[in-house]
Amino acid sequence: MEEPTHTPPRNKAKKEIKSPPPPPLTMSSLSLQRKKLGSHFLESDERRRFYGASAAIGTTPLDIRGAPIPERDLARTGGWVAAFFIFGNETAERMAYYGLSVNMVVFMFKVMHLPFAASANAVNNFLGISQPSSVLGGFLADAYLGRYWTIAAFTTLYLLGLIALTLCATLPALAPAQDGCDKLAMLLGGCAPAQRWQMAYLYTALYVTAFGAAGIRPCVSSFGADQFDDRSAGYKRRLDRFFNLFYLAVTVGAIAAFTLVVYIQMHRGWAAAFGALALAMGASNALFFAGTPLYRHKAPGGSPLTRVAQVLVAAFRKRNADFGDGSYVGLYEVAGAKSAIRGSGKIEHTDDFRWLDKAALRLDDDGEEEEEQEEDPWRLCTVTQVEEVKILVRLLPVPACTVMLSVVLTEFLTLSVQQAYTLNTGLLAGAVRLPVTCMPVFPCLAIFLVLALYYQTFAPLARRITGHPHGASQLQRVGLGLVFSILSVAWAGAFERYRRRYAVEHGYLGLFLTPMPGLSAYWLLIQYCLIGVAEVFCLVGLIEFLYQEAPDAMRSVGSAYAAVAGGMGCFMATALNNAVDAATGDPVNGRPSWLAQNINVGRFDYLYWLLAVLSTLNFAVFLYFASIYKYRTPPPTTAGTNGSSKGEVSVVSDHK
Repeated sequence: MEEPTHTPPRNKAKKEIKSPPPPPLTMSSLSLQRKKLGSHFLESDERRRFYGASAAIGTTPLDIRGAPIPERDLARTGGWVAAFFIFGNETAERMAYYGLSVNMVVFMFKVMHLPFAASANAVNNFLGISQPSSVLGGFLADAYLGRYWTIAAFTTLYLLGLIALTLCATLPALAPAQDGCDKLAMLLGGCAPAQRWQMAYLYTALYVTAFGAAGIRPCVSSFGADQFDDRSAGYKRRLDRFFNLFYLAVTVGAIAAFTLVVYIQMHRGWAAAFGALALAMGASNALFFAGTPLYRHKAPGGSPLTRVAQVLVAAFRKRNADFGDGSYVGLYEVAGAKSAIRGSGKIEHTDDFRWLDKAALRLDDDGEEEEEQEEDPWRLCTVTQVEEVKILVRLLPVPACTVMLSVVLTEFLTLSVQQAYTLNTGLLAGAVRLPVTCMPVFPCLAIFLVLALYYQTFAPLARRITGHPHGASQLQRVGLGLVFSILSVAWAGAFERYRRRYAVEHGYLGLFLTPMPGLSAYWLLIQYCLIGVAEVFCLVGLIEFLYQEAPDAMRSVGSAYAAVAGGMGCFMATALNNAVDAATGDPVNGRPSWLAQNINVGRFDYLYWLLAVLSTLNFAVFLYFASIYKYRTPPPTTAGTNGSSKGEVSVVSDHK
């Protein structure tokens, strides 16, 4: 006996809209499934004509001209070969980014004669701008240019900025006079100041580089992931390995910046150091363009911000509509298997954020305006368009909870280096002395080691506990990273307390720039390695999570969430330091702040423990949001040794 189909409620019928339950997938029920969907999602071919016939392409891989790649040619494009061309671009970009982060403060102080505080603020602004403005790159990629052309444009801009910085370090006319500017003159501010036009040139070059980095960052990982066919059987396994290798490429670039670039600067000067960054970026650009025939592309889906605005406006216009008053016809969706949004498949309706569903609500009293509304997305949106906005809202808490990790990373870049200046950096019984500016390489080495051994050590062990084929889901890895970040700042506070007491007891209270021979700087390796492991699990898991969970036509914007969280961490670290300095220091009564310039007088240990408390509270918030989050595609599990399927019982428990 055939199951009766639902009919849309009319006038006096009162029925709440729910997501339709999936019927059994048998030949006799395929047409029935179509009817049941139709009872809730009113479909129209008119909407497809409004968005364009190209919407039928969906998520099919495209060539550089925007045409679908024939099935017979797919094997000759994409995959790991194409991804390795993209890895090279990311390695050089990270090398340039971290190379500037390490050297630019000293360059501004020693060469441009800017006060040290102003130099640090300029570089913090560089770091801050280059991350939140990643939304611009993600927007252009998803809306108009596509990821390939966005990378091509901004990587060229990046190269131009690096060339301009190299010229600043090369041409004497672009820097102030260096005559009579020794160390004492620098400390006393007696060096010739830079002219306004010289600083304007430097800032222009620096911020051109920052915007180049901002445009690339959200697109490179997504474009690399696009090279794998999401219709293939092993897609998720390859995607997991891709993001691990992608972050490995990031780490290689950072290691090169903290070692090779520092070495070049110390032995060949500023022009050679910046020139090396420009040469590396130029070579990576050439490598990226050489891989053009191999790349697979996804069609840009039009402005994602416009689609979000359309949903909000349409929902606001129908804010007084009630799902239970019997005045609705149904939720609107286009006909056929494809979405109305170019480059995106259809998205199943969900029951949360019900007020947004009003944007797709077809009312019974629309009457004569029905045809007009079908072609006006500011009044009537498709279910898929509404679900895009819901997904963006659901994703927000996860990257927001990683802001605290970015705060810790930012603090470590400055506080740990200040600690290292007071410690013995000698190796091999003092025969080799490691420059303090090279100390940030140790978290990178920890990251490199963990990524290299991930599938041989962590994944098999975690798989026995969680039952997850990759060892842990994305959210579990993010949570595990947050735990390691708490351990890193807790250890940093304990060691700083010991270091400060050692300085006081051995007569180094006022000698905060003099290394203490009896205390090795390599005790800092513990906090460096812990924060490196935290970065591996948290940020790699976050990037993979955002790519996989974001709507098809908004994946670059989704990836930009991670960069925005990183930028917010930089700004929050600055705000926290200012607040701590103001709250704990009392110059009138001679009480130094926790962040006193003399680290032996200040209380960096208290700041570390404050970070540990804030990180713990942040982790508790993350646990809540992770526990209620539902994956678009439930994470797979593997059978345990007893034949039963094990759930996720690691750091967080994700909903299936």
